[in-house]
Amino acid sequence: MANRDRTGNEMGETTMARPTLEELQDRFEIDELLTRYATAIDNKTFDLLDTVFTPDAHVDYISAGGVAGDYPTVKAWLAEILPTFPAYQHIVGNRRVTLQGDTATSIAAFHNPMVWPNGTMFFCGGEYHDKLVRTADGWRIAERVEKTAYSTDSIAATFPAPPA
Repeated sequence: MANRDRTGNEMGETTMARPTLEELQDRFEIDELLTRYATAIDNKTFDLLDTVFTPDAHVDYISAGGVAGDYPTVKAWLAEILPTFPAYQHIVGNRRVTLQGDTATSIAAFHNPMVWPNGTMFFCGGEYHDKLVRTADGWRIAERVEKTAYSTDSIAATFPAPPA
């Protein structure tokens, strides 16, 4: 019989340190933030995104056929383009969060079924690569880069990029 430590792990096994209450709270708040992003997009409540991104955030949707730029410009683009799709859903999971005091990074997988205006459905997915900061109002995304990994349809930019 193997020797076990007080946590029940076999002696010599690598164990993870127990997270602090603050780390658990931070992870919960970041999880809620990523869910709030998907909710805002899917419900077309684009002003809710103001509680997701910092005012000076950089957002890059180029890999999905979208735009890149400062948050206000990208928010306006989202509010213009997304209502042209009759239906879509953003499913965000497999979140990998690294906490570093008042900053964090997150890589979260997404799967996104969408319906073209003609009724044809397509699917795309990939990862959101985020840099987050703790603000007086909670965690916010300061930088997001979408890295689209697959799409069942070609996605071309349907609107010009915002002015530089």
